[in-house]
Amino acid sequence: MTTDTPEESLDPANWADMHKTASRMIDDAVAHVEGVRERPVWQQMPQSVREGFLTPAPMKSTPLDAVYDEVLSTVFPYAMGNIHPRFWGWYMGSSNFTGALADFLAAIEGSNLGGGDTAAAQVDRQVVNWLKELMDFPASASGTLTSGGSMANMVCLTVARNKMAGVDVREEGITALPKPLRFYTSDQVHSASQKALEALGLGRRALRVIPSDANFRMSIPALEQAIQEDRAAGCEPACVIATAGTTNTGAIDDMQAIAALCKRQGIWFHVDGCIGALIKIAPVNRTMVEGIEDADSLALDPHKWLHTPFEAGCALVKDAQLHFDTFELHGEYLEEKPRGIASGGFLADYCFELSRGFKALKIWMSLKEHGVEKFGCLIDQNIAQAAYLTDLIHTDPHLELMAPTSINIVCFRYRNAEAPDEDLKALNTEIMLRLQESGLAVPSDTTVGGRHCLRVAINNHRTKRQDLDLLVREVVKLGQELEAAAP
Repeated sequence: MTTDTPEESLDPANWADMHKTASRMIDDAVAHVEGVRERPVWQQMPQSVREGFLTPAPMKSTPLDAVYDEVLSTVFPYAMGNIHPRFWGWYMGSSNFTGALADFLAAIEGSNLGGGDTAAAQVDRQVVNWLKELMDFPASASGTLTSGGSMANMVCLTVARNKMAGVDVREEGITALPKPLRFYTSDQVHSASQKALEALGLGRRALRVIPSDANFRMSIPALEQAIQEDRAAGCEPACVIATAGTTNTGAIDDMQAIAALCKRQGIWFHVDGCIGALIKIAPVNRTMVEGIEDADSLALDPHKWLHTPFEAGCALVKDAQLHFDTFELHGEYLEEKPRGIASGGFLADYCFELSRGFKALKIWMSLKEHGVEKFGCLIDQNIAQAAYLTDLIHTDPHLELMAPTSINIVCFRYRNAEAPDEDLKALNTEIMLRLQESGLAVPSDTTVGGRHCLRVAINNHRTKRQDLDLLVREVVKLGQELEAAAP
C-alpha cells in the first residue's frame, strides 16, 4: 500500500444521511411494536423469500436504505412472533421496547464485557447484584450473566462438579475422579442438564433420573433411595438439580425438602429456575418458590419473566471463591493491573466466555424504568391468566386438562371419549398447526404422562383474557370441523 492510498473506515460518508435512515428505523420499530396485535402471530415464509437467503456473499457495497428495505420485506414479516400477545409456544419472554433500545445503545457503546475498568462492567456487576438480592442470595455470593438458561446451568454444574469431584479436576481431569459422580433430577428435567453433564465429560449415566409424583414434582422418597443405592454401589452423590418450573407443566419441586436432604447428605443443591425462579418477586405467588434461596447455585433467565430481549441468562453461586477458582485463567496478554483499564477484575473469571456482549444494559434500563414491583405484578397476572384458561377448559365439555396447572403453563387437548390416544394426538396436532398457520395463535405441544397435548405457556405481558377466550373458541371450532370432515 502506498502512502497516498486513501485510508477507509466503516463510518458513513454522510452522517446526515445516516441520521435519516436511523430515524426511519426507529419510527418503523415503534409502529411494529405498537401494531403487533393487528398482525398474524406467525406466517409461513414464501419459497421466493427463502431462496433469497441462499444467495452468495455480497462482495460489493449496497446502499443502506436498500439493505434496510430488504430487512423490512424479508425478515420482519416472518419473525417467530413471540412479541405478539397470542404467542404461547415453548417458553419465551415477549421482550420490551426499552430493552431493545438498550441493546442498540450497548452496541453503540461497544464494550467487551470480558473485563476492564469500565462503566459497562459496573452495570454488569450491579445487575448481578440486583438478581442476587431478588433471589435472597447473600451479598457475598457471585454470579455471571450468560446467553441463557442452558449456559447458566452449565456454569453452575461445572462449579458443582469441581466442588464434589474429590480431586483437582482442572489439574488432573475427570479421568482422575476417585468415584463416579452422580447428579439427580426429576423425569421432568430440561435437556440442558443432560447436555451439560455430557459436555463436562461425566456422561449420560451421571444423571440419575428420579420419578415425579402425580403433580410432576420430584419424588423425595425416590430421591433418597437413589442416593443410598448409588453410595452402596461405590458412586459419589454430587448434586441434586431441583426445578423451579418444569418445562412441560410448570411444576415446582419441593425445594425446602430437597435443600434439607442435600444438607444432611453433604450434596450440592442446584436449582434450574429458568422458568419459575422470578416468581420470587411476585407479591401474590412468591411463596411457591420458598427454599430457592437455600440453593448452592441457581440458573435463571431474565429473557423470560423480565422480558429482556434475547438473550440474557444468569448463573448465581453462593460460594464466590469456588466460582472464581472454577473459571479464573489469565494468559500473559491479560494480566490484571493495579491501575488503568486492566484493573478492577475480569468478569470472564466467572464463566466460559472471554468476549462478552453488554447484555446487562437492557436488564438495567428496563428495571430502572419499570421497577421490580411491576415485573412481579406481571408474573402474578400471567399466573392468574393461566388459572382463567384452566377454568375455561374445565367448563367446556370438548376440552380436557392434561396436567395440574401449577403456574403459567396449561396442558390440555380437544377430546373425543371414543377416540384412542393415537387419533387424539393426530387431531390435536392438526389443531395446533392450523392455529399457527392461520396466524391466530401459537401454542406448542408436548407429551405429559405418556399422552400428547397442546401446551400454552403464558409468559407474555401483552396477553389479555380475551385472547384466551379466543383460543378456546378456535380450538373447539377447529376440533369440531376436523371431526366432521373425518371419514
